[in-house]
Parts: sequence; structure tokens; C-alpha cells
Amino acid sequence: MDSYKQFKHFFFVGVAGTGMSAIAQYLKGEGKNVSGSDRLFGQGDKMPIQLQLEQLGINCFFQDASGVTADVDCLVISTAIEETNVELKKARQMGITVVKRSELLSSISKEKRTIAIGGTSGKSTTSAMVFHILQKCGFEPSIMSGAGLVSLQQKGLPGNAWNGKSDWLVIESDESDGSIVNYVPEIAIVLNVDRDHKEYAELMDLFGQFKAHTTGPFIVNESHPMAQQLSVDSNLNFGTDDSKARFNGSGFRQTGFNIQFDCCGVHFNLPLIGRHNMENALAATAVCAAVGVSVADCATALQSYQGIYRRAQLAGTANGCFVIDDFAHNPAEVVCAIHACQNIGKRVWAWFQPHGFGPMKFMHKELEEEVLKALNPQDYFLLSDVYYAGGTVDRVVTSEDVAAVMQKQNDHVMLFADRNLMLPFLKKNLQQGDVILTMGARDNSLSDFAKEIFEKVVR
Repeated sequence: MDSYKQFKHFFFVGVAGTGMSAIAQYLKGEGKNVSGSDRLFGQGDKMPIQLQLEQLGINCFFQDASGVTADVDCLVISTAIEETNVELKKARQMGITVVKRSELLSSISKEKRTIAIGGTSGKSTTSAMVFHILQKCGFEPSIMSGAGLVSLQQKGLPGNAWNGKSDWLVIESDESDGSIVNYVPEIAIVLNVDRDHKEYAELMDLFGQFKAHTTGPFIVNESHPMAQQLSVDSNLNFGTDDSKARFNGSGFRQTGFNIQFDCCGVHFNLPLIGRHNMENALAATAVCAAVGVSVADCATALQSYQGIYRRAQLAGTANGCFVIDDFAHNPAEVVCAIHACQNIGKRVWAWFQPHGFGPMKFMHKELEEEVLKALNPQDYFLLSDVYYAGGTVDRVVTSEDVAAVMQKQNDHVMLFADRNLMLPFLKKNLQQGDVILTMGARDNSLSDFAKEIFEKVVR
């Protein structure tokens, strides 16, 4: 698309979605007229995201085309919106310009000094860390993220967008829909390349194009075999365990909800869990160093990093037990979340709700193999039915199928098709020192479910 600045009134179809709401907020902060709809906006009580958007001046509608009016000159859709959508059909009939979310984000990023965070895992956390460091160091950046930053949520905002005063903009570059090739960032990073949504060959092609479009420093994780193949200069890169990367992390240790490590002779101390968050912090440090921040200043800033929504987020602790909620939704992320929780309690009850039948079909073999390797003898892996968000789907692989395969090798794998039936089981079997880990994506009720587990099982 041409410059987004030519449009005066943007209407977002599915504005409650994280990616859509972030751009909607950013454009409102730029002075544009913004409105949107969502099928989740009903006639009853308003959702928190709806109230927050309306408080920012973004008018919200039920997804019935009532908000698509003559003053709207740009309709924004995601790849999930089908041609049969009533609002898309009306917009086309009215001659309203229709653009995809990724096209709009690309247009915005071309107007800024954009830092694009790529990789199959860790994008939201690394983006938030980069934003936090730059903000603490006086760079006044903007951000559009895939998850709400706790520091921004504490201001009463959704937390996934902020309009800074400088030209620096931090965004996530999504490989899952191929939109990563649309961006022309000044600084870019690839955190990892794991089989998620797409096969390795296609992923490497996408990240290769991402690299070619980057106008300045291109940073990769040298400790990740696939990402390392994209390396331009080890002096830009990050890594762990004696990698040749300049920003190499060593001496990792986790004590409760705190991790520590060293990089470039500087000691890092963060209020987070998991070795994967050391990698995210190293990645953020490498990016901010390319902007001009010292490693020491990065370490100081990250001491006060407050995290993001549903990334190893503590839902509650009582009676010596913990409930931790995480966005993990592919095998690599599930394994990282389990390992992080194993360093907190004596036993982990890892519950997972797959986020769609398509992803389940694609990832089930890795899920079956890698999760079993990650479990300690005393740990349990609990599966519930695949989350169904509507539309045409192929239900060729179900949670029941995956559980059956895993149960042949480990009797600590259990299926609770209805997740609510799991609560009395946990209540009966929970012991002091246990960690209940909830994992999944797309389902907006997951955070509330983690809190429900805490209230009904742990407290």
C-alpha cells in the first residue's frame, strides 16, 4: 500500500485481537480517526479490551457492519478474515480501500527507524525488553507488540502499544503468515528458527528475505543452528555457552523467580524465570547495543523489567504451591516453560490447550516427542481439547490422538477433554511445592482459567 498517512479514518475488523488493537491504538495516538469491530463484542457487559479502546477514543461495534460507514476510508483486516465477512463485503461494495494488517504495519514502519524482532519464539518478550531498555535510557521509542507490557497495563492501557516521541519504533515481524518479508527495518534480529506453522525450508527463505531487506545491523542467535546460518557478523550477534558471538551469556542460574547470568563482563539480574529469558535478554542487549546503549546500561534497565501478559506470569501462590500462566503454544515453547517451572517447585503439572486443529496437525509429532523428554519422572502433562475459534477446519489430529501416543510411553500423561474436569483431580492430588503451569494461545479465557485454578485448587 501507499503511505498510510493518506487515510483519515481506519476501521479494524477484529479490533480485539492483539495485533489489530496494537496498530489501532498507535494510529489513534498519531491523531487518526479509528474504530473497529469484533465478534466478541456482544450486547452484555463490555470486555476489558473494549472498555480500554473506547477510553482511548476508539469506537467499538459488534461485527455486523454497522460501524462501516461512509466516513471510513480504510478497512483493515487480518489473514483470518474471509471474503464472506459481512464487513469486508460491505466495504468492497462501498469502494472503501481494504488493507491487510501486515501491509499497514509495514507502511507505518517505513516512516520510522524501525527495530524488527523476528523468530519463531520470544518475539513479544524481546520486543518488550528492547522497548524497556530504550525507554529507561531516554530514547523515547514507540512499540507495537504481540502482548501487553505490564508496565503499560499498569497505566490502564491494553499494554501492547505506545506512541513515543522519537523516531524509534519496535515491532514484531511475523513469519507465520509470511508478512515478515514486507518490512524494511533499520535493525533486525532473528531469535530462533523452529518448525512452527511452516517447514524449515520455507522459514529459512522468509528469514533470508527479512535479512536482505534490513538496511542496517542484522543480528542472529549464534547458538541456534538454523539462525546461525543467517549470520552476517559475530560482533553483532548474541549466543550462549561459549559461542563466538560478542554478546555471549554464561553462568546462568535460576533461583525461584529470578535469573542471573554474565555477558561482556557485566552481571545481569532479572525478575524472570527460564533459560530462554536469558536468551531474550541477550537478544535485547545486542539490539540496544546497535542503537548505542552500553551493556552495563542494558543490565541496569532490565533489573526493573516487569514482564508481559501471559509470559510465565504468576497467577497466584498459596500453601507452598504456584500457578503460572504462559502463552507457550508450540513444542519448543512448551518445553522451555516446563523447564523454567521445574526450577521453581518439586513437581510440575503442565496443562496444555492446543490453539487450533491446523497447528495441532502440524506440530503433534514434535509435541509428542519433545514434551516427554522434558518431563521429570514426577511431572505430569495434561492435555485438553483443541481450542476451536470457528471457521472451516480439518480435525484430522485431536488431543485424544496425541494423548494416546504419549500415554504409551509415560503414564503421567493425562487427557481432560473438558478442562473443567481437571480441577477436582488437581485439588485431590496437589502437594506442597507443586507448580501448576497453564499453557495455550488464542483463547482469551486462558488467563481467567489460570486464576480460577488458583482460587479453586490452590488457595
